[in-house]
Amino acid sequence: MVKEIRVLIVDDSALIRQILTQGLSSDPGIQVVGSAADPYQARDMIVRLRPDVITLDVEMPRMDGVEFLRKLMPQLPIPVVMVSALTQRGKRITMEAMEAGAVDVVAKPTSDVKNGLQQLMQSLRTKVKIASMANVSHWKNKRVPPPIGKAAALAESTDKVIAIAASTGGTEAIRHILLNLPANTPGIVIVQHMPPGFTKMFADRLNGQCAPVVKEAETGDRVMQGRVLIAPGDKHMEVRRLGGIYEVVCNEGPPVCGHCPSAEKLFQSVARHVGANAVGVILTGMGKDGAHGLLAMRQSGARTLGQDQESCVVYGMPKEAMEIGAVERQLPLNEMASTILHFIKQKTIQKTNHRN
Repeated sequence: MVKEIRVLIVDDSALIRQILTQGLSSDPGIQVVGSAADPYQARDMIVRLRPDVITLDVEMPRMDGVEFLRKLMPQLPIPVVMVSALTQRGKRITMEAMEAGAVDVVAKPTSDVKNGLQQLMQSLRTKVKIASMANVSHWKNKRVPPPIGKAAALAESTDKVIAIAASTGGTEAIRHILLNLPANTPGIVIVQHMPPGFTKMFADRLNGQCAPVVKEAETGDRVMQGRVLIAPGDKHMEVRRLGGIYEVVCNEGPPVCGHCPSAEKLFQSVARHVGANAVGVILTGMGKDGAHGLLAMRQSGARTLGQDQESCVVYGMPKEAMEIGAVERQLPLNEMASTILHFIKQKTIQKTNHRN
């Protein structure tokens, strides 16, 4: 018999607690073991009930979700799914919550409430199941260190592209990598599975923390040295070559590998248009999005990296890519940035030698 996933709901609205309880309980694989109106009540229920997953409201009057997570995760690391409003404040707090240990986010509906609630509950049930498999043990006794000193500057390398894909747990993994890359790193394109509205906030937060410029991608944006482009939360992003430059195209379309944006779409386009000038990286996340695209990149001459199981929140996407031979080298997260820089320098030296 499959063990039910024990869920604790934390939300200051009695109506929302009731809706989430009914919606989650409709899945036979999920058991709602309790609901709390605020983090203080939740703290006692966590100790007593030991839930597998917590759903957490972002904006609460006595203590917001971020402050609660900063207190909870170092003591009792538990997978947390944020339930966030699409307000600017709600999105900002959600990004801070992801940095504090939350593994995923679902957005509260803002219009067409009936259909929106159905979509919310479908998404929440899926993400609760994924979160129940997340490895958050590394948050035990964790104190967030200051950013590591900026990496040494690279040689001129404007014709190279770094393509990164991530899902559950990926926001913190991406942030860790970007914090350790210099301002003149070659152009980076990223697919992170997030709801619409959150990718711009994610990009803006990273832009304030990292040496390269980070922005949510728009069609026509050039992939260039010192710039990081993050795919919008509701559009596929692909790289194309125009003469001697690369730029991105962002288009709506049906999900690929269950996602929009899809890592598969991005990686396949990089394999076609960038080839051996690329480095591909697949990070923590559930499912197989990007695995075959990363394989196409490797077959086109690109260098490819996968995050190892021990440092993943969910070892799904990197595992799928590893099993089909798409990953050239598997690494812990803390070695990823330095290895990307090493690959880029190797390609620069090889190209210089070839010209000479």
